[in-house]
Amino acid sequence: MLILARRTDEKIRIGEDIVITIIEIHGDQVKIGVKAPKTVKVFRQEVFEEIQKENKAAAAGTEMLDTLSRLLKNKR
Repeated sequence: MLILARRTDEKIRIGEDIVITIIEIHGDQVKIGVKAPKTVKVFRQEVFEEIQKENKAAAAGTEMLDTLSRLLKNKR
């Protein structure tokens, strides 16, 4: 992990297309701005983890539906 110190209004560049700007520092909270192409998805970690959890649950539900469908076809 790369650790960088920045002050308000200073930037961090990731590659050629992504710029992180420190907007505000207040106590233990830091507000940042992210400028990235629309093709790059940017999430807070907790939101990303929730999306992953929901995707896994949906995939498991689909697998269960497929299994139930096969079982019903075999009964006929």
